[in-house]
Amino acid sequence: MEPHSSHGKLVRDRIPQVIREGGTEPVTYTAGRAEYRSRLRDKLGEEVAEFLEADEDSAPEELADVLEVVRALAADLGVDADQLEKIRQAKASERGGFAARIVWTGNR
Repeated sequence: MEPHSSHGKLVRDRIPQVIREGGTEPVTYTAGRAEYRSRLRDKLGEEVAEFLEADEDSAPEELADVLEVVRALAADLGVDADQLEKIRQAKASERGGFAARIVWTGNR
């Protein structure tokens, strides 16, 4: 695995353009494959934490950020959004989803 600097963070593809439009020149580089995968995992943790701290108004936007990172992680593993959805559906068909709000407390 490629080591990565503790400086910097993975950002969305258009962020450098947005920074330029704001009148500043961003300093960036393109991560190698191993660094990218590591930074995506870090980003997932960051986005999940932001979702957990969000109020009901901002929660959907934060959840969309989580989904964006999940899709990028899947793509990095060679799984597209349709394949990921099929995997999700198969698991839901076999084990169910979470809509029934069941809490397991152990066995008797």
